[in-house]
Amino acid sequence: MKLKLTSLALAVFLPTAMFAQDSIMSSAGNYPNAYTSGSANVSPFTQDSKRFNDWAISAGAGVPLMQSSDLTSLKEFGAGENLIGYSAYFSVDKAISHAFGLKLQYDRGETRQGFVNTKDHVASPNGDGARTQYDAISLLGDINFSNLMRRVDNKSPYRWALHGYAGVGTLAYRAYRQNEGATYNQRLVKEVKPFKASSLFGQAGAGLKFRASRALDLEARGMYVYTGDERFDGARKANGSSSDNFINLTLGATLNLGKHDSHLFWHDPLQEMYYRAEVLEAKSQDVEVCKSGDADNDGVCDDWDRQLDTPEGARVDGAGVALDTDLDGVIDLYDKCVTVPGPVENNGCPTNGSSMVSDNTRVLEGIEFDFDSDRVLPSNTPILNNAVNYINSSDASYKVIGGTDTKGSAAYNQRLSERRANSVKNYLIQNGVTSNKLEAIGKGETDLKYPECNPATKCPEWKNRANRRVYFEAK
Repeated sequence: MKLKLTSLALAVFLPTAMFAQDSIMSSAGNYPNAYTSGSANVSPFTQDSKRFNDWAISAGAGVPLMQSSDLTSLKEFGAGENLIGYSAYFSVDKAISHAFGLKLQYDRGETRQGFVNTKDHVASPNGDGARTQYDAISLLGDINFSNLMRRVDNKSPYRWALHGYAGVGTLAYRAYRQNEGATYNQRLVKEVKPFKASSLFGQAGAGLKFRASRALDLEARGMYVYTGDERFDGARKANGSSSDNFINLTLGATLNLGKHDSHLFWHDPLQEMYYRAEVLEAKSQDVEVCKSGDADNDGVCDDWDRQLDTPEGARVDGAGVALDTDLDGVIDLYDKCVTVPGPVENNGCPTNGSSMVSDNTRVLEGIEFDFDSDRVLPSNTPILNNAVNYINSSDASYKVIGGTDTKGSAAYNQRLSERRANSVKNYLIQNGVTSNKLEAIGKGETDLKYPECNPATKCPEWKNRANRRVYFEAK
């Protein structure tokens, strides 16, 4: 019999999880019509900022069935009359999140078990009968399984939800027994007072909720009650188990309290996220890039292009100006010696071996350093590799001169410039330049490419970066 009841409970409650999503659209025809987004002008964590109701009260009534006990309520194969008692509950409910809440619940009822209906005081030739009146207070956890497992493949609010409950509390009861063959012979056989260690009990089960309206939910619930007492059924002797347990089947209603349109348990944040993403996508507009065009097709919009007639194929900086790495007046596109300055008539190449290998240009086009760093950047290596070839082919010796911007103290900047000069010198030596042809010198902030950048706040960052440089000078 116990196995049959367990199978019945599983057949009734578990399949409903598959249908926890309803396809009925709201009266407004969109989603999430039942939810308010609140106001951006209210302070957080106040009553005015709440978006959902999270308090409710529940009440219901049903039948308790004693089965895991010596005296049972339901009989098999005509072995006796089925005995049905009554039960009722009332709870105050608090939703902590969309998937979890707490219930403070009061239960009251009477179980009837055995072989005689003690309510009618009819004698039974088959055996004893008993009834147990109980009162219980418990704290239950409430898990909204439908919100945990719900799909988001449509845009409609859902109206069915499967909840799971479990908790502990205190159980007080009075068990009465009517002996076999006796009439009007009911007597109290055991009484347990509340709020004692011996009155602790637990219960767990599931409920299927239906959202009847904004404020009202209907629920069918089944709970398994573990009394922890082997004399709860009022039998003459224990049945060998440590606890007489019963199943409590109820129908009830939940009244959602609050001024908002929806309760937190009926809200799915994942589906709301999908909805809001679609709304933003629908409102998005194409951004027009390069409204004024790019006349010289150098990749820099005319709105901030400082050189609107860049020759085709020339590399440019962020301002659209053609690069001239050695600043000899010949842009890199036409310069035959990109890193070594030379006259225009010689295609940008020097005419003798004593020419300076200078970096009198923005450091973005030369040997540059990050702020407060002496590390040689990967972007510097092409220039330095060309410098290796030039110095090795020249008979002259060179000064490797380091500089800084004006941020920081003069003493610190002097040391930083020396480290930068030595970093470049070491790179050149490691790549084949004879060490006696190089001398590292630091000039700190005394030799600025842009002297007007003192203090640094007077200039944009690209000018300050240009002052963080290393350049060469023939001895």
